[in-house]
Parts: sequence; C-alpha cells; structure tokens
Amino acid sequence: MGLRVGFSGYGAAGRYLHAPLVAAAGMEVAAVVTSRGEEVAADFPGAAVLPDFGALLARPDIDLLVIVTPNVLHVEQVRAALEAGRHVVVDKPATPTRSEAEQLAAMAQERGLKLAVYHNRRWDSDFLTAKHLLESGELGEIAALRLVWDRFRPQVLERWRDRQAPASGNLYDLGSHLIDQALQLVGMPDWLQADVFTQRQGGVTDDGFELLMGLGRMRLSLGVSLIAAAPRDRFRIEGTLGTFRKQGLDVQEDQLKGGMAPLDPRFGLEPQTQWGEIVDPDGSRRPVPCERGRWLTFYEGMRQAIETGAEVPVTMTSAARVIGLIEAAHASARLGRRMALDPDGRWA
Repeated sequence: MGLRVGFSGYGAAGRYLHAPLVAAAGMEVAAVVTSRGEEVAADFPGAAVLPDFGALLARPDIDLLVIVTPNVLHVEQVRAALEAGRHVVVDKPATPTRSEAEQLAAMAQERGLKLAVYHNRRWDSDFLTAKHLLESGELGEIAALRLVWDRFRPQVLERWRDRQAPASGNLYDLGSHLIDQALQLVGMPDWLQADVFTQRQGGVTDDGFELLMGLGRMRLSLGVSLIAAAPRDRFRIEGTLGTFRKQGLDVQEDQLKGGMAPLDPRFGLEPQTQWGEIVDPDGSRRPVPCERGRWLTFYEGMRQAIETGAEVPVTMTSAARVIGLIEAAHASARLGRRMALDPDGRWA
C-alpha cells in the first residue's frame, strides 16, 4: 500500500498547489479537513471529508499530514501532528518565530519523524535558471542580486492574509519565498536593513517592503509592492561579465489552477516570450532559455524521505533561518538601523 496523505485545509493552496502534486508523486489523498466537501469529492472521490483536525489525527491510516491552514495555526497543528506520530509538510511561512521553528525541528528529530516546509519556489523556472547561471560563472563576479515580486492588488480583501495576526503581512508571505531564494542562491548575508510598510487604504498589515542586504562586496535587494501595474524585473543579477534580467512569474501556479496535470510534458515550461536575457558589457542582448520549473520534485523528495529515510527536500532548520531574517527585517524597520547577522543568520 502506498503512502496515505491527510490534508488540513483545502483552500486555493491546498487544492491547487499541493494536492495535485501529492497525487502525481504517487501518494494517495486519503482524507481532508475542510468545509469544501464538494470540491474534494470532485477532485478525489475516494477521500474522506472530515469536520476538524482532531478527526484527522484520530485516523490511524494516515502516514503524512499536509498543513495548509492559516499561518496562525501552523505551530499548534504541526506540534499535534508530531505528537501523534505523523510525518508533516507545512506550508510556508512555517512559524511566526525562529524559536518555534527550531523547537518543532527538534521535536521531529527526537521522534524520528519527517518534517518539511513547502518552499516550492526553489523549483521555479526563473530560480532554476538563475541558479544555473550563477553556478556556471557566465556572469563573472556577482555585484548585485535583486529579487522582486510585484503585483497590482490595491484593494484590501476580506481574507486571513490581510488581517492582523502572527505571521501575517507580505514580508511573511511573499518575503518568505524571496528570502529563501536569496539564501539558496548566494548564502547568508552579513547584514540587513529593511523598510516594511503599509500603502493600501485600509490596510492593517504590511503590504510592501524593501530589504537591502550585504555579503562582502555583493549587495542583495528584495522587494514587494502590491501597487505595481508595471512590475519590475522579477530577477536581476549584475556581474562583471554581464547582467541577467527576467520578467514574469513562474507558470506552474497558473497551470495547476487551469487544470494541467503535473506530469503533462508542457508543465513548468515557460513560453519563449517570457525567457530572460543577458545584457553583455557591449550592450548586446541574448535570450536565456528558461529551465523547466518542477514543483513536483518537492513531493517526490518527501515521499523518498519517508520511504527510505533520506533528508526531506526543505528542512525546518532551513526554514527557521528564513523566519529569523524576517524577524530581523521587522526589527530593522522598527528601530531604523542595520542589523548585523552571524553566519547562521542570528542578530542582536
């Protein structure tokens, strides 16, 4: 019998960004806690629809719990799942604080359980392309790395992401992805300074930020705006041998929401019109074909980790460093100063 998976939550993230990938990785969506039973029945007719998280924990036939509830519930539900002896995937941001993430990581290790955080953007097309360019040395010595995720969403919506609560706001939401990508590409910075702000009328959480970091002579800048009808470059890497520019977002989310199967040969392939480019020192430009994005790799890795004892695709310890930098950024914005970071990302 294959691995059986239970879901806590079946909103847009659970339904489109997790469940199809779980199934494509060869695991069974066996039970779901949600009020959207009709959607579960349409997608996975054999899955049980449960009324609450306690009912999910009570099922002895569930091997892996996928937690895609509002951020404020993550710590409580991950802890309960580990206490019940279940392997866990939790959506990012994993926890409101680094200390909570580290406590959960230690708890999973003590119990011999697999605990992973869904930082799926490590398998975005543009990220994989940028990673390949950095590893190849084609851009020379890197002077600046800029990651931006702009949107045009000027209206505050009635949803949990826009309400005041632990781990709410865009620095925790999109910032988790950008910080994680930056750490994976170049490593831990030496310092950071942040401006975290709210610009939308009626907003009660941060909806934008600008984060500047330094790693030796290199500068890293991350930014988000929700009032950007003309988004900036998604990736921009400046090196001594040229500059890489890339606009547009990875296509996998739209493909999943449009019903494309993760095993479809077209899945994760960006159109040529969305390829990036390298601007050479003489001003000439040449297209850079995008690597194929593949979020499925995460759940394939999670299945292998459970079945063979291999390491999970994204450890809670790795995610804890991301949360630590988010805390440092909030502190920097509040205090109005640069925060020095040690090699593990801790700050005073």
